[in-house]
Amino acid sequence: MFYDHQQIEKKWQKYWEDNQTYKTSNNTDKPKFYVLDMFPYPSGAGLHVGHPLGYIASDIYARYKRHQGFNVLHPVGYDSFGLPAEQYAIQTGQHPAITTEQNITRYEEQLRKIGFSFDWSREVRTSDASYYKWTQWIFIELFHSWYNKDTDKAESISSLIKRFEENGTEGLNANQNDELNFTAEEWKEASEMDKEDILLNYRLAYRAETTVNWCPALGTVLANDEVKDGKSERGGFPVFQKKMMQWSMRISAYSERLLQGLKTLDWPQPLKDSQEYWIGKSQGAQVKFNVEGHDEIVEVFTTRPDTIFGATFMVLAPENPLVETITTSEQKAEVDTYIEETSKKSERDRMADVKNVSGAFTGSYAINPFSGEKMPIYISDYVLMGYGTGAVMAVPAHDERDHRFAKKFNLDIKKVVETEEDVQEKSFDSKDSVCVNSDFLNGLNYNDAKALIISAIEKKGIGHGTTNYRQRDAIFSRQRYWGEPVPIYYKDGMPYTLPTSALPLELPEVEKYLPTEDGDPPLGNAKTFAWDEANQKVVDTNLIDEKTVFPLELSTMPGWAGSSWYFLRYMDPNDDEVFVKKELADYWGQVDLYIGGSEHATGHLLYSRFWNMFLKDRGFINHDEPFQKLINQGMILGMSAFVYRIDGTNKYVSKNLAKDYTTQAIHVDVSLLKGTSDELDVEAFKAWRPDYADAEFILEDGKYITGREVEKMSKSKYNVVNPDDICAEYGADGLRLYEMFLGPLEQSKPWNTQGLSGVYGFLKKFWNLYFDGDTFSISDEEPTKAEYKILHTLIKKVVYDIENFSFNTSVSSFMIAVNELQKIKCNKRNILQPLAVIISPYAPHICEELWSLLGHTESIEFEKFPVLNEDYLVEDEIEYPVSVNGKMKFKISLSAQLSAKEVEEAALQNEKMVQILEGKTPKKIIVVPHKIVNVVI
Repeated sequence: MFYDHQQIEKKWQKYWEDNQTYKTSNNTDKPKFYVLDMFPYPSGAGLHVGHPLGYIASDIYARYKRHQGFNVLHPVGYDSFGLPAEQYAIQTGQHPAITTEQNITRYEEQLRKIGFSFDWSREVRTSDASYYKWTQWIFIELFHSWYNKDTDKAESISSLIKRFEENGTEGLNANQNDELNFTAEEWKEASEMDKEDILLNYRLAYRAETTVNWCPALGTVLANDEVKDGKSERGGFPVFQKKMMQWSMRISAYSERLLQGLKTLDWPQPLKDSQEYWIGKSQGAQVKFNVEGHDEIVEVFTTRPDTIFGATFMVLAPENPLVETITTSEQKAEVDTYIEETSKKSERDRMADVKNVSGAFTGSYAINPFSGEKMPIYISDYVLMGYGTGAVMAVPAHDERDHRFAKKFNLDIKKVVETEEDVQEKSFDSKDSVCVNSDFLNGLNYNDAKALIISAIEKKGIGHGTTNYRQRDAIFSRQRYWGEPVPIYYKDGMPYTLPTSALPLELPEVEKYLPTEDGDPPLGNAKTFAWDEANQKVVDTNLIDEKTVFPLELSTMPGWAGSSWYFLRYMDPNDDEVFVKKELADYWGQVDLYIGGSEHATGHLLYSRFWNMFLKDRGFINHDEPFQKLINQGMILGMSAFVYRIDGTNKYVSKNLAKDYTTQAIHVDVSLLKGTSDELDVEAFKAWRPDYADAEFILEDGKYITGREVEKMSKSKYNVVNPDDICAEYGADGLRLYEMFLGPLEQSKPWNTQGLSGVYGFLKKFWNLYFDGDTFSISDEEPTKAEYKILHTLIKKVVYDIENFSFNTSVSSFMIAVNELQKIKCNKRNILQPLAVIISPYAPHICEELWSLLGHTESIEFEKFPVLNEDYLVEDEIEYPVSVNGKMKFKISLSAQLSAKEVEEAALQNEKMVQILEGKTPKKIIVVPHKIVNVVI
């Protein structure tokens, strides 16, 4: 029977939509299971075949769990704020909302074609005001919270105000920007402005001057993970370090909890390692050094206070405020030039560059508080203002980077840890030796020396033992248009939150999406964007009088804001009263399975854990972590094609002749190849772009053969394969099976369209099991044990594979089972009916059609998954190979129930063995039960 995949897939996709087959109920006594894909950003290019890999895997798992009787939440939505739509708006004038809507329509069309079992009724978009109303609400809650280190959680700012009213800062143990000291009386006497300024020091969302990655071409601040090699990831524009007033999120308060929480998660170890490194916990001491001739003090954090006697110079971050104060007039020009150069590098680039040594001398000296020696103070880009104190005491004998710096600038290198190595030539960094040249620390091991020196530091009153974290607070404002407005207005320069009744604060219309002429963010172009405090509404900006009408915040939130809590909104997507009802958050709890790329390790995955912990602290939800199990899917790589242009000409030489010429390899669109071959359609190539219209070709055997190479699938490499084309030719079920068949989910693997014909052939074979010619033909006859064995072997394998995410080996098992059933011409209902259920998570359309033909009126989706019966896997007979002196002579079929002794007797009595033995007695007989018999004569 002809397998018409196009008609079948259209029919069932319409059925699922019309019947809302995958709509999830919140009212059920079924156990829950929450399966989620990382939030897609709807780009203009649409999906290529690499994008659905993770979605297909999660969809298989979601369908399998439904078959197991779970109430499955498998939603979809769009992370729809973002720079690409804004850049397009700047270039064309088209509102980002229009571009985004068009992109989402395209994405949704493609996703529906692949047959995903999403609950479309729960779709959310971060750029919808009904969604970002709650993103703004969470921001307001963060603003009105502080972190109490004693209770180790976030609390309402009102409890902090109460403490100030009763005790001032006495006994306060809070996460803060600066350590403040005041009494209850001083607090009460302070003006409202001063009180607000003090509270900003403790709020979890606060405004402060921060060093940021500023990209003038994009007119915005970029996160560290949006900057690569000093340029913006999008567009490749230069990025500079700049000090600006910015909103920040106090994620640093959660560093220890974020670290400890990793132990409870079933995540890939490399991903956990990335977060652990990013958080960067280290224990050591904070120490103050006096600066010669200045009142200023340089404070450093060091993990090796035991080496303080070997500290021979100091290095400050170029952006450290002390630099300006302590730099001498003679050194100012050199220092200023160096600071300018450093501003072109992002913090991430500075952290990653461990090879290059650079710096400038300030002209000032610090005094070592223990040796009394003068230590020249330098600046260098390897010291970061955000880590520790923005200053390090350099111990070149025992730190590789300090050693390279000392060698370059000819600075003293003093050994203070015992070693045979020549520390003048190479640093020796070890905690397994003892202190030398260190006065009262001499002869002590690392732990004892560290304890004693911290005690001495504390006695001198110049510091204390402490724990430090590399992770810094997350910058939360962006100077761009297409993002969530920050619900803040300014009175006397001090930030106040809008009342929650005024939410959402909607994005205003603007004529231009670029910053204003005064350098304000794009929202500065809005004509209706001011807050009327008296009437509690947004009004025209020309009404601002700083009495009752005030300016609103002009920055927008970063790309990660909306994606930091979307998994909670899916639980209750249409609620106007709360971001999620507590009882629904309790029912759905954590995401049980989260699938997405590893590139989000230190961005989205860290921020969403932080917001989740905060919301738990404030009593809105009950679970600590958002994502219990996480899988990073690998990439599907493209097979790029190249033509070889002879330098200085418009002549193109075929691949195997290119070695005879000086050529340049140029990417060519894979759609210009003939069929699935490597041969270029030269006429199509000439028509592709105007500069190739007059191309000439040097052919081999009358053909132009392209070079091929496996690379990342991307539009710029012209190696993108559109899933729509694959669905049209091979079907969505063919695409789904093939993507899983390519290899283990976590690994990257190359795409090869030719491979689809094998999977498509399997689907036709599977389809025809249910037909006799063109007639649907199923027998109600009881299957044989052999038929049941094929079925239950498959059940056992597929259950194991799905639960271990080994989807590729399941597809192989399907092929083996269908081949075996085809060989024995099995058409028994009790085999083919459960077979359709087993294969349906992978190939839902064909299985729905067969299920319907089998006489069922309900979808296959909620049919119970077949249960394994191990009895069918027990062998009745074993075919033993019988060897004589190690050489196989014949085979003998015996009952599987026979003991080794009985097998031995049966083998010796066999007529072939009798002929071989010719009356001799064997020296030895070896029987491996259910395997072999070996006779030694």
